[in-house]
Amino acid sequence: MVYEFPPRFAQLKQEIASSVPDFEARVTQSWKEILQELNNVTSTIAKTGSDYIHQVNFNDLDKLSESELQTIKRKGSVLIRDIVPDEEVLKWKDTLKELSKCDPNIPGFPENDKQFFHVYWSQPQIQARSHPNMLKAQDWLNGMFHAKSGLNPEGVNLASPLSYADRFRIRHPGGYWDRHPPHVDGGSIERWEDPQYRRCFSDILGGNWRAHDAYDLDNRVAAKHSLYVSLIVRQSTVFRTYQGWLALEERYRSFPDILLSNAYYHTPPILHSYSCCRFMRIYMTLRTGISVHVSSAEFHGLVPSEKGYKGPMPTPESHPHLRLGQTMTSIPTVKPGDAIFWHCDGVHSVEPEHTGSRDSAVMYIPAVPTTPQNWEYIRRQKDAFLQGSEKDYVGAGRPDDILCEDGKAAMGF
Repeated sequence: MVYEFPPRFAQLKQEIASSVPDFEARVTQSWKEILQELNNVTSTIAKTGSDYIHQVNFNDLDKLSESELQTIKRKGSVLIRDIVPDEEVLKWKDTLKELSKCDPNIPGFPENDKQFFHVYWSQPQIQARSHPNMLKAQDWLNGMFHAKSGLNPEGVNLASPLSYADRFRIRHPGGYWDRHPPHVDGGSIERWEDPQYRRCFSDILGGNWRAHDAYDLDNRVAAKHSLYVSLIVRQSTVFRTYQGWLALEERYRSFPDILLSNAYYHTPPILHSYSCCRFMRIYMTLRTGISVHVSSAEFHGLVPSEKGYKGPMPTPESHPHLRLGQTMTSIPTVKPGDAIFWHCDGVHSVEPEHTGSRDSAVMYIPAVPTTPQNWEYIRRQKDAFLQGSEKDYVGAGRPDDILCEDGKAAMGF
């Protein structure tokens, strides 16, 4: 489908192109390399399946070799097992189920069979976010990032995780879930439009994709993830190093190569015009000619909405080289207390079918470092919590439910 974009986006593309010497030659050569590497890597991912997702036990986080850490960083996702004891997690799940049954007025969707709940401050959620092991796991994940310049950005503390309040899901067996197809969070057009955010991908946009460092903090800390504020596009303003789910039992999929996926979906908007050349379908082989197309305002993979933009949202039609049908890799079977985390730029989705025999559930708990922008958000978040917007819900949480001092600090107390 072809969407209309404002003319200023064509000027944005031209600005990007004019900032790089020999732009066309560099980017077209880079694109050929990306496609060749994708061909190799996607074949390996498709053959390997779930085992391609790296797994590590919580108690072994501090024992990993440098080689293992580099593997995790390249894949951009990791399954951490046994973060929280089973009995605690199952108790949380039972409480959330009871909450969802006892209060039909709590917001969620689908409206006629609620399974995704817009609840942020229940007792189980507060306890899970403030569990010492969850905080330690977030500390470890934040530590994957670094300042490439060698200068520690002012106000940044990777060893002091903050607690971002998010929702939970209890999914029923059977049915088909199409609410979360492959997508990327953490900014849409902002990745190109915000100058600071764009610098995070300057190596890719300059034709030197192999030099891209998805873990460099230098520009991410001050990047604007949400330039368009609306009720339709609920784009978080918080910098999350990793997004994550604590499994009460659930399935998740990702494209497990953060370097290649970043290179692949950040390059096309300035390389081709979908409406003029049907984009990828014409360029499925390296033998096909490639041209820079910066006169079009279209940003491939993004979807305009009422007051903003959604995406990137790759599909098999729009981004065939990702081979999403084969490479959106399901995590290995999880147990209560396991957690899956994925890089903030990662392509991810929810399993469309729940073939199990009982409810599955997750609490969304990302890894959030201390930065000036994040801290300001946490301060506002704490005020909203104390004002009691959810105080009348069954099972509503209170500050006394925070499990430890570090948990209190993470929530701004």
